[in-house]
Amino acid sequence: MGVFSKSIKTFDDLFVHTLQDMYYAEQAIVAALPKMAKKAATPALRQAFATHLRESETQITRLERVFALHGAETKPVTCQAVDGIIDETDHLMSEIEDPVVLDAAMLSAAQAIEHYEICRYGTLVAFARRLGYEDCARILEETLAEEKATDRKLTDLAERGINSRAAAE
Repeated sequence: MGVFSKSIKTFDDLFVHTLQDMYYAEQAIVAALPKMAKKAATPALRQAFATHLRESETQITRLERVFALHGAETKPVTCQAVDGIIDETDHLMSEIEDPVVLDAAMLSAAQAIEHYEICRYGTLVAFARRLGYEDCARILEETLAEEKATDRKLTDLAERGINSRAAAE
């Protein structure tokens, strides 16, 4: 059984497991973002982290709605991928002294998390559609659109200056 909460025997079980994985991931992200915002030297990056914190809190509520619509237990299962990215980010935040280089590192980590979220929410939308859960798919699409928009904002921050400033250090 490994890290899974129960055996995954059906496609529906896989859908629920993936929901639980993202429920855990969003909670971990909510816990990590305030630390990252506090360490951010660039005001726009600090604001991006604060904005995504609020979005992540809303995304948790959406996941809870999907669990309720589906009739599944609302519970997290450990998301080792997000835990790994957050652990690496914590390590970098303790090791990097230059605030501009630290901003580039945290921005990179935030994008790694966004890319994971885009992948997983895209998968959840596809699973929900295949299983005939259109109501769940519509809710999950809202979050997928937010994650894509956040990734574009982070890319813009990187390209508009954070990476250039870090390279000049």
